[in-house]
Amino acid sequence: MNTDLLIMGAGGFGREASLLVEEINAASAGRKWRLLGFIDDDEAKWGLTLRGYPVIGGREALEKFNHDVQVSCVISDPRSRRNMVMQTLETKRQFATLIHPEVTVTGGIDCGEGVLINRGCLLTVDIKIGDHVLINPGCGIGHDADIGAFSTLMWRVNISGNVIIGDKCLIGSGATVLQGVKVGEGSTVGAGAVVTADLPANCTAVGVPARVIDGSNHYA
Repeated sequence: MNTDLLIMGAGGFGREASLLVEEINAASAGRKWRLLGFIDDDEAKWGLTLRGYPVIGGREALEKFNHDVQVSCVISDPRSRRNMVMQTLETKRQFATLIHPEVTVTGGIDCGEGVLINRGCLLTVDIKIGDHVLINPGCGIGHDADIGAFSTLMWRVNISGNVIIGDKCLIGSGATVLQGVKVGEGSTVGAGAVVTADLPANCTAVGVPARVIDGSNHYA
């Protein structure tokens, strides 16, 4: 039996998510997703067709669909994604968890609702992934790591063992967080940064080793 799906967010990440859905379907011998299209609050996108799927309208367009239709929110900005999800939860929608069939999972993973994990990722053992976490292609996550709800790992992020990433964090492409480090809630780690020591909440850190350059991050 197929399950109907809407993607919230008609940007680049949304188009990548539609490809992920196709790849999941191609590898599945059982249940498949039937992607109905995109939901996006940007009126300029309404009526467009992206990769063969229509941009149906803004969040109010959800009212056109019954509650059997699941949703995947793929807005990369953690704060914006959380706001969209919280508003959507009021409509009692179920959020889909989408994991690429070629993702390597070697041990126990505690995975929340609405998670997306794209191709080429490697997750080892005893890892916790919170609700609505987005993990881009090529990421590695080590043992006993804890990725907080609504966080985003961009391309080829490396999370070492015993790392804690707080809720609503954005970890930039190619960044590395070393063993045992904690990144505080709402913080941003710049692309290519290497985090060698704990970071406070709501900061921006860049460089090698990463240094805090802004202690009042807008992702708070």
